[in-house]
Amino acid sequence: MMRLHFTPADLRQITLAPGPIPLWEIVVSVHRLRLPATVGPRHRFGLNGWEREVGRGLRARAGVLLDLIPPHDYLPDFLLQPSTGDLAEGIELATRAPIAQISADLSTLAAHREAGRWSFELASDAPRARQTLARDLRRYFDSSVASRWPRIQADGLADRALRAETLLRGGVDALLATLDPQWHWQPPVLRIPFPGAWDVDLGGRGLVLVPSYFILGPLLMEQPDGPTVLAYPIYRGEQPVSAADTLGPLLGRTRAAVLAALRDPATTTSVAERVGVSLASASQHAAVLRNAGLVSTVRMGGAVLHTLTPLGSTLLRSDSLTT
Repeated sequence: MMRLHFTPADLRQITLAPGPIPLWEIVVSVHRLRLPATVGPRHRFGLNGWEREVGRGLRARAGVLLDLIPPHDYLPDFLLQPSTGDLAEGIELATRAPIAQISADLSTLAAHREAGRWSFELASDAPRARQTLARDLRRYFDSSVASRWPRIQADGLADRALRAETLLRGGVDALLATLDPQWHWQPPVLRIPFPGAWDVDLGGRGLVLVPSYFILGPLLMEQPDGPTVLAYPIYRGEQPVSAADTLGPLLGRTRAAVLAALRDPATTTSVAERVGVSLASASQHAAVLRNAGLVSTVRMGGAVLHTLTPLGSTLLRSDSLTT
């Protein structure tokens, strides 16, 4: 379990990245393809064909990137340049990273796998090695990511709008509670499923949230002199069949079903009956949706009545159009 510990200063300094970072999408997509098929929630709409196509020729597409992006949880920090706005800038910063940082990252990488000859050349600051890295970053993006980049950018803008609206209507608690259905916000700690135990003190420097199209799980980058950066799976609502299918990746299937059940206002008891869950479960899900600004609750004598807010209605609108 990864546990991110927030101070009041951190909660005041949560920012949303403008969108997916091209360099990160290169790194996490190669990492995704190198992981065993049994690892991670791979059921992402529209990516099975991409995985088959790119995976078959990965060595030719990725080149030396395979020496830097192994099939385990460690990724070299010098490849992750969170402040970059475009691919050219990201490649420039990655290939001009200080040799001390590159050597430290490669030493950590060597603890997980045997280093190749090219890695030694890069660690020795050979100019040709840096040129090869720049070439293969561009080649992989052009051959494997570029055709999807307009869609990635569009999904990133939609995700950012959704997160911003959630923040405006429900505050920081709502934003952190709905980043991913498997992540749990229990103030002041965000708990994220992760191998082993890892406690991260944000230290009052804040948090930058970055949506990612190809990522399978959390990607965290700590910066000694800046905010911690956390990449999370982008929200994608394509190919909806029901509210649970549309919103399940964001809210969780049961919570999405509770939201859909409130197209008509209902008491907690009625919600439990409509969804087929216990009264306690319906109450808990309604509370999370209320904190996220998706549901409004008023007390009526001994019962409470739940109704959709405008944001909740907007999230369900695409589902109603397809049924």
